[in-house]
Amino acid sequence: MNASINVTSADSSNSGSPVLHAALDPAHSGDQEDSPESHGADSQEHHPYLSRRAMSKTSFAAEQAFVNSMFDKQDEQEHDAQASRGKGVQTSEPTTPHSILMSQRLGQAHADAVLPQLSPRVAPHRVEQLKASSPRAPAHADHSKMPPLSLDGADKEGDEEDMQGRRLEHELRQMMMQAETDGTQELAGMVESTQELQRIGRAFRRCMRLRTKYMKTSLQRESDNPRNQRGWKIYPPAPQPAWRNYREPSSTAATPNFSMSECEIPGKDPMAFRMVDGVFAVFDREAQFSQAPSMKEFFSDLDYLLDTISDGPIKTWAFRRLRYLDARWQLYVLLNEREETMQSKMVPHRDLYNVRKVDVHVHLAAAMNQKHLLRFIKYKLKTEPDREVILRDGRVLTLREVFASLNLTAYDLSIDTLDMHAHKGAYHRFDKFNLKYNPVGESRLREIFMKTDNYIHGEYFAQLTKEVSADLEQSKYQMAEYRISIYGRAMDEWDKLAAWVVDNQVFSHNVRWLIQVPRLYNVYRASGAVGSFAEVLDNLFRPLYEVTQDPGSHPKLHVFLQRVIGFDSVDDESKPERRLHKKFPAPQEWTHAENPPYSYYCYFTMANLCALNQWRARRGFSTFVFRPHSGEAGDTEHLAAAFLSSQSISHGILLRKVPALQYLYYLLQIGLAMSPLSNNALFLVYERNPFNTYFQRGLNVALSTDDPLQFHFTKEPLMEEYSVAAQIWKYSSVDMCELAMNSVIQSGFEAEVKRHWIGRDYLETGQTEVHKTNVPLCRLKYRSKTLEQELSLIAKMVGGDCSSDEDEA
Repeated sequence: MNASINVTSADSSNSGSPVLHAALDPAHSGDQEDSPESHGADSQEHHPYLSRRAMSKTSFAAEQAFVNSMFDKQDEQEHDAQASRGKGVQTSEPTTPHSILMSQRLGQAHADAVLPQLSPRVAPHRVEQLKASSPRAPAHADHSKMPPLSLDGADKEGDEEDMQGRRLEHELRQMMMQAETDGTQELAGMVESTQELQRIGRAFRRCMRLRTKYMKTSLQRESDNPRNQRGWKIYPPAPQPAWRNYREPSSTAATPNFSMSECEIPGKDPMAFRMVDGVFAVFDREAQFSQAPSMKEFFSDLDYLLDTISDGPIKTWAFRRLRYLDARWQLYVLLNEREETMQSKMVPHRDLYNVRKVDVHVHLAAAMNQKHLLRFIKYKLKTEPDREVILRDGRVLTLREVFASLNLTAYDLSIDTLDMHAHKGAYHRFDKFNLKYNPVGESRLREIFMKTDNYIHGEYFAQLTKEVSADLEQSKYQMAEYRISIYGRAMDEWDKLAAWVVDNQVFSHNVRWLIQVPRLYNVYRASGAVGSFAEVLDNLFRPLYEVTQDPGSHPKLHVFLQRVIGFDSVDDESKPERRLHKKFPAPQEWTHAENPPYSYYCYFTMANLCALNQWRARRGFSTFVFRPHSGEAGDTEHLAAAFLSSQSISHGILLRKVPALQYLYYLLQIGLAMSPLSNNALFLVYERNPFNTYFQRGLNVALSTDDPLQFHFTKEPLMEEYSVAAQIWKYSSVDMCELAMNSVIQSGFEAEVKRHWIGRDYLETGQTEVHKTNVPLCRLKYRSKTLEQELSLIAKMVGGDCSSDEDEA
């Protein structure tokens, strides 16, 4: 359905600009929401920031050609619309509010006239191919050849102080353009030897290619996942947008509840699988279908990466590039702060509270705050005191008897009694931090209220989880990816977890799942639960291969896996790792009590995901990614292993000590889900946290909560994380909206959902939409242009093109 409206310039008395006509894109009309009815087409009020004078005062839109194209261009549609109005023709189609339409037209015109957006997650050459194949492909404009800021016209109407400021801005912009265009002198000034430059460039290029190789083999790129293809069915379906065509409320039909009978269970696949040296392989008849890198290949590549990032000249060069990114950001803020504010005000409805935010790193056992848990425990103690809840020493105890054994009543309980905050006594003491998961210091209360596999089959924990999910749904714009544990001690853990989710209907449109695997082989080996590391791998992955081969063998697990994003590897990274072997043994030979190193866990997780994802993609099932905890403490080798094996990581604060690796994380835009409040309590005080430095340099960072039960106080811990960061680092609304956009990009929600949240063509072209994210075009242009220049710099150093190495989309 198309709808046309007439927009008159807010400054028409001075500019004399004609009436502007716009058509509503039918594909776009159903994709918006939450626009107030007061913004209807009949309103005569116009957006205050859309006057010719205001537009001419913005830095990127100062060119007369661009301004004139926005306010003076007439086409056949305008004449047709005027003729229709002259004849009194009325349309009953819903219309778009002026402010929304103008912000869309402004964004499209700027993207067409100045510079197409380039996503950090899409290779530059891939964007050019996509845009070249489009009938509306705009010409690529060179930022270095843009005309300088105009100082005539409307600018001369300003006062003398404003004119002086603009002259200074003009001089700074000229300096910035000169620095961008003079690439040869920049290269010559970095190091003296051309051969040294070539060696550094080739080293970076090879490291980028190594990561690309593993991401392609394990199918961890977004475009590899069938769930991101158009037409993927999400069940239960997501709720409809609250508003249609920006002004009409959408249908109020309730979203159907989950029903197991409505789930489609595919048949059995004839392919077979078996484990070979700790890695599962899939066979089509007698031929091996799956491919996975060998352990020797992975550790050889890891050694090369470690040698590269520890090389003296490479570290110096990377450090200088990172310092350059710092200086470039400061110059950008100086030149564009006013421009960003202008563009942000032109976006209707959206602000920090009304853009989507995903908590991409939060553990389910600590997803609630202390007050919520306390209130739930008191309620159950008052309403179900005689409920049998736990088996101890061959005797079943009721809830009343459990608290009587602790000499506690409901009246005695308080936040201080629970004692679950980790603000004191847990700094560099991960063992004490783990004890904070026990209410009142008692593991039996944790088993009753915070476990999925217990005497009551996790009923209380399911109720708690549904209450937390309901809070997210009420806030509407906050999502979460909850991490829940699979230990690898027994083969039936997957079926028990899937039954807990399906039987208790722990489903929410705002929630997706990650499986966290604790690195506790040494504990299982000491207790006799397993005899070798191969048994842990078998318990972890065999049920997944079985359900992929025949979903009917584990129907609940098949349904649950549709909302599982991937795997996490968790434990205390500060534990020392002793290299006992020059060559690591195979998992079936790892029978001694020592825990395998972090890189060993990373390799076997990634290698088993290779065959599993290849098989699931062939069957049209969703695939999984690897997103481990890395760089929170311990050896920086963990970050190198994660660089090769994982899609993104959590924490990453130790990247500040490895400039070459940090530069690689920037070039490939690997996601970092950081939790400054968690780090402040455990490993690094808040003011020393490198999050702000990473953000300014352009790394793909997002804020997350980690453990709200231990570190936060409010009902909305994610907003608490944003508010503290904004206060400490003086973030603007644009900064926080960019962080929110990064969290959506890092998340594992389906592409169809992301298109609604940040941009209709996000997955195909990497472009986000300003009226969905509230991130101004000038900020997106700066990020993409800076990344493009760094990749071009590497290409110049080796005399080739590095864009193919960046094809991570």
